[in-house]
Amino acid sequence: MAQENFISQWWQRRQDRKRTERLRYEKMTTQEKMIDFVKTLLKAFVLVVILNGILLAAFTVPTGSMEDTVLTGENLFVNKFIFGPSTPQIIPLFNIALPYFKTPPIRKPRQGDVIVFIFPGNREQVKADEFTYYLKRCIAVSGDTISIVNDSVYVNGVQFPLPPQAKYDPAAAMPDAYIEADKASTFPPGKGFARSNYGPLRVPAEGDVIQLNETNFEEWRVFIQREGHKAEWNNGGISIDGQKATSYTVERNYVFGMGDNRWNSLDSRYWGFIPEHDVVGTPLIVYWSWADKDRNGRELSLFGRLAHIRWSRLGTIIR
Repeated sequence: MAQENFISQWWQRRQDRKRTERLRYEKMTTQEKMIDFVKTLLKAFVLVVILNGILLAAFTVPTGSMEDTVLTGENLFVNKFIFGPSTPQIIPLFNIALPYFKTPPIRKPRQGDVIVFIFPGNREQVKADEFTYYLKRCIAVSGDTISIVNDSVYVNGVQFPLPPQAKYDPAAAMPDAYIEADKASTFPPGKGFARSNYGPLRVPAEGDVIQLNETNFEEWRVFIQREGHKAEWNNGGISIDGQKATSYTVERNYVFGMGDNRWNSLDSRYWGFIPEHDVVGTPLIVYWSWADKDRNGRELSLFGRLAHIRWSRLGTIIR
C-alpha cells in the first residue's frame, strides 16, 4: 500500500509540474518563447558535445582502406571512453581544431585494435591542412619494431596475420616505375622503403634517444617538429630550438597504423607514426551502411544511396 501511495504521489507531482510549465509557456510573449526555444537548443547542443567528448561519437568511413572490415560509406559508433575522455577537439559544424585535454585512459591502444585517431598530416607536414579523423588498425605500439617482407607484416620478428575480413590481392603486380615512385613517397624520407617491403623500423617510445647526424636528420626533422620543436640544419650542424644537438629524446609514445586493405591504404607507411595521445577511440558497431559511390568512383545521389543500402551490414561488430 505504501508503494502504491508513493507512485500515486509521484505521478500527481509530475502532472502538476507539466500543468504549471504549460501555463507558464502560454503566458509568454512571442519573444520570450523564441528565447526559451534557443535555450533548449543550446542545452541539447552542450549535452551532445559533452557526450561526444566523453562516451560515444559517430564516425563516417570515407575511403576503402579498411575493407572489408569496414566499408566506404559506413557509419560507426566509436567508443571514446576506453582511450581517455577528452574535452571537445573541434568546434562542431566549423571543423576548427581546439586545444583539448584528455583524462587518463582505461587502457592504451594495443596491437590489433581498430583505432580512430587525429590525422597527423602528410609526410612533410608538421600539421595537417585540416582537422580530420582517420581509421586504421594498430599494427605496432611504442617500442615495437615493424618490418614488411614481400607483403607479410612482422612485429618484433613475429608475423602479424592478415585480419579475417581484410581485402588483399597477393597476385597483383606493381610496375617497376610504380615501385620506384612508391619508395620515394614512403616514411621516413630517404629510407627507400616500399609498401610491400618496409623497414625494419622501431616505433618511438617516450624516453628513446635518437642519435642525429647529417645522414639521418631529414628522417627525423618533421617528427621532431611535430613534437613542438624547431629542428634545423645550420652551417653544417643540427640545431633544436636554436641549440646545437647531436641527439633528440622522444617526448611521447606512438603507434603504427595500417589499413586492412593493405594494397590500397595510405597509412603510417606513408605519413609516419601516430601519437598515442591522438588516438581517440575504437569503433564498436555499424549503425548505418550504404554505398556512397558507384563502381567508377562517382558520388551517388541520395536516391542512388538509398538503392544501395547494405542491410546485412547493419549491426556489424567491428573487430
